[in-house]
Amino acid sequence: MEPQKSIERGAATEAAPGITRIDVDAVSSKASRSLYTSRQKIYPKLAHGTFRSVKWMVMLVTLGIYYLLPWIRWDRGPTLPDQAFLLDFANQRLYFGPIEIWAQELYFITGILVISALALFLVTALAGRMWCGYACPQTVWTDLMIVVERFWQGDRNARMRLDKAPWTFEKIWKKTATHVSWLLIALATGGVLVFYFRDAPTLAMELVTGEAPLVAYVFMGIFTFTTYLLGGIAREQVCIYMCPWPRIQAAMYDSESLLVSYHGYRGEPRGPHKKGQPWENRGDCIDCKACVAVCPMGIDIRDGQQMECIQCALCIDACDEIMGKVDRPYGLISYDTFRNVEAPSGSERVPVRLLRPRVLVYSGLIALIMGLMAWAWIVRSVVEISVIPDRNPLFVVLSDGGIRNGYTVKVLNKTHEMRTFQLGIEGLPDFHAAIIGFDAPDAALVVEPDALRAFKVYVSVPRGAASQLDAAATPLTLTVRDLASGDAVVRETTFRSPGP
Repeated sequence: MEPQKSIERGAATEAAPGITRIDVDAVSSKASRSLYTSRQKIYPKLAHGTFRSVKWMVMLVTLGIYYLLPWIRWDRGPTLPDQAFLLDFANQRLYFGPIEIWAQELYFITGILVISALALFLVTALAGRMWCGYACPQTVWTDLMIVVERFWQGDRNARMRLDKAPWTFEKIWKKTATHVSWLLIALATGGVLVFYFRDAPTLAMELVTGEAPLVAYVFMGIFTFTTYLLGGIAREQVCIYMCPWPRIQAAMYDSESLLVSYHGYRGEPRGPHKKGQPWENRGDCIDCKACVAVCPMGIDIRDGQQMECIQCALCIDACDEIMGKVDRPYGLISYDTFRNVEAPSGSERVPVRLLRPRVLVYSGLIALIMGLMAWAWIVRSVVEISVIPDRNPLFVVLSDGGIRNGYTVKVLNKTHEMRTFQLGIEGLPDFHAAIIGFDAPDAALVVEPDALRAFKVYVSVPRGAASQLDAAATPLTLTVRDLASGDAVVRETTFRSPGP
């Protein structure tokens, strides 16, 4: 099969009075689908209509958020970073506006990822690959790259002519301008991404002066290359061959899922419509192939549901524009359910049923996990304590016959002010405790704001009391009490000994 062909070759064929039939073949048709065929370039035509406008709006909003978010400031106090969204791996913390997540609380990130996956399942069950068609980063950046390509080289026909033309000065400078623009976009994309991991103004200045860490330049280069390759060069190949979602999505559909669909009962038999010809005994589809020309994936939606379709709905805009010109009702291609598309006639169509078992299950799971995360956030402690017993050796026999165990007590102060704590120990007979660096076991233990401090604690039991221990591992309770608020955190551990 030949690549998409230029409509200028030979005499133009009319699909209807004043409407030219576009000479274009579906590059990704079901009949030609193969992993071993060479790529045929797709030249998507600019569409006009509601869904194209929605895609423009989504692209502007998502790109605006991505590029501007690292520059938004959020005052957290003099000792904390003021970047609103910061993945501070160096200090093992994530900042999202007023929310601060420590490394010990990464289960919140797990919850967000689970909710995101369930939300994707829910959207797919309701409206197919709507995420892919509108908000997927691959789609958004590909749309942006096509806008740049269209700016320098023109719309579909002009780009096709340029590719077929010999290498003249005009072709060289247009191609060069396109790829340079793509690289600049990719560079900005990679540059902004590294800003999420360090203070953006500081890192930007360091990148310009050459003082930034080497890892920043490495990852910036990786992100620049991948954005240029995937958004500018590979495009639909990513969605068809690299992304696993097209092969998973079918498990999320049911007969009530809304998908971009061609209504064969209304469109067939298709064919050109001549002036004065009645519409009876024929379909509304005039076979103009406008739906194929605007498709960024190179499919023909009239062939039915296909793995390659990303549900971007540009074919709906293209078809509705043609239907308006031939004075036929809109909706020959529209969002509809499997049940209605397979109906023998339009009279047998049924209303869309949004509330159905899988939708309720996904929604319920999302609500449940969000509730659990909200509860976990409300009851989260601002002080974390961990007690780590010495492992080598498990215990030490002292010269007087007593037994000593060593522990590392780590106190994490997640508040933005200095806190003072006191250590308490219970569970052993006639024991003695000592904290290295402090005169007494009940000394005040000061922990700086947003800091972790480790204390070395030794607990000893004299010979007489050691002989009274009933087991080789005796339960031991350590309590760390906040002297200001009176709140206490209790941790259970064991005291090791030779046993009775």
